Parts: sequence; structure tokens; C-alpha cells
Amino acid sequence: MSIYTGFGTTPEAQAAIDAALEEAGIRGTGVVLLCPAGENQPQGTELAALRDRAAGAGVGLEVRQLAADADLGDELIDASYEADAHLVIGLRRRSPVGKLLLGSTSQRVLLEAGCPVHAVKPRVGKRP
Repeated sequence: MSIYTGFGTTPEAQAAIDAALEEAGIRGTGVVLLCPAGENQPQGTELAALRDRAAGAGVGLEVRQLAADADLGDELIDASYEADAHLVIGLRRRSPVGKLLLGSTSQRVLLEAGCPVHAVKPRVGKRP
């Protein structure tokens, strides 16, 4: 079994990475980190820190660099059909109008994935 998640710098993406590493430790499996091309790629020190965290948890970490024109949602959905796959995705709060105008990659992955999906969100405080 492999646990797939996407890399990003948002709190939601970081919560997904944290949950993927934790889940992999519990299940005794590895994590496949899908990295979109562009600005949000893990840099040398950041990638080294992720590898150290994974090693500390006894978890293997495979980093897959996606093509420049790849869509992370599509890549996660495709990965969900690999044998023994499990996905971890981050969710964020959005207004109904935001969902209508911008769509939702997370919702698409939840609905189209061919395997279990673990949806997480960063810890948030009470609404004002």
C-alpha cells in the first residue's frame, strides 16, 4: 500500500502531509508525495526536512515531480487507481460563492477517487 498526497505550502497542504506521514507510520507503508511544477515545489532544505521527518517515523518517502502542465487533482485521481492506494488530501473552508466560481479540487478528488480518501484540515480556532 502507498499513501499519496500532494505537496503545497498552504496550511491545508501541510496538514495533508502531516496526516499522510502519520497514517503511513500506523499502516507500515510509504508516502508518495506528488509535487506540482512551479513555485510550490519543495526546496532543498524543505525536502531534506520532509525526508528526515519520514525517516524519523520509519516511513519511506518517494517524491514524484509532476509535468508542468499536470493538474494535481487529476494526478491524485489517477494515483487512486493504483493497486493498494490510499489518498490524503487537505480541505479548506470556502464560501458557497467561492465553490461555485472556482470549483473544488478536493471535492472532485473525493468524488472521483478509486480508493479511500482521508480528508484533513488544519487546526482552526473558533469563528469570530
